[in-house]
Amino acid sequence: MDRDVFERRVVVGVDGSPSSYEALRWAVRYAGLVDGTVDAIAVWELPGLYGWSAPAVDMDVDENEARQAMRQELTDVLGADAAGSVRTHVVHGNPADVLLRAGEGAEAVVVGSRGRGGFARALLGSVSQHVSQHASCPVVIVRPTSP
Repeated sequence: MDRDVFERRVVVGVDGSPSSYEALRWAVRYAGLVDGTVDAIAVWELPGLYGWSAPAVDMDVDENEARQAMRQELTDVLGADAAGSVRTHVVHGNPADVLLRAGEGAEAVVVGSRGRGGFARALLGSVSQHVSQHASCPVVIVRPTSP
């Protein structure tokens, strides 16, 4: 992710969860207020890759296909005009670590309160909690709207 030193960046994690969609909307509104840009980041990690057992998933992840799917998801959530102004990044790695690195020098890192995994009763997801405790910039944690 190339970074301009004078650019106001807002980094947002997108994982397909309702709270990440709210985080995306919040990040776009905030970037508009500070005349900044939005870097939407989707992170993929293969479960079991670093353990002793072989992963039970296909190792051939088509990144171009993932980018196209993410672009469509952004269009569905934001509309075509707003989605066109968001830079998308599909990155392999640990989600919290990737967001922390991407957030270096950013105006803010925006994450949903809970992602796709975890326990329904948890107040914060593991990624949002880790990012909030270790980021070098302000962190905004966005809850999904009530159904």
